[in-house]
Amino acid sequence: MKLEPGLRATVSLTVGDADTAVALRSGDVAVLATPRVVALAEQAAVAAVRPALPADHTSVGTRVELDHLAPSRVGATVTATAELLAVEGRRLEFAVVVRDGDTEVARGRHTRAVVDRARFAAG
Repeated sequence: MKLEPGLRATVSLTVGDADTAVALRSGDVAVLATPRVVALAEQAAVAAVRPALPADHTSVGTRVELDHLAPSRVGATVTATAELLAVEGRRLEFAVVVRDGDTEVARGRHTRAVVDRARFAAG
């Protein structure tokens, strides 16, 4: 497999108490927190390109631009889909969409950089 536009992945999350704005201290309502939405979108982007990267490389997030459009209650299952739009050297550009059933919860762009895992080894 090769890193090229069109790679995509979808991941799911059943919203639990630990995923809420109250738990993450990003708000005071017990609905899916924006930071958790961002993490789910990043998880989808990682999954989209993981099979195309050599084992000694990974990707790290460098930018997120996200509109959080609708709430999701505890117990809801949300899905995040990331699609690779462009590859520019080490830079990867994704479109991300998060849905709760038929409702679009969030939409945006995410940038990742391909890096050598050894740069992040403890030592």
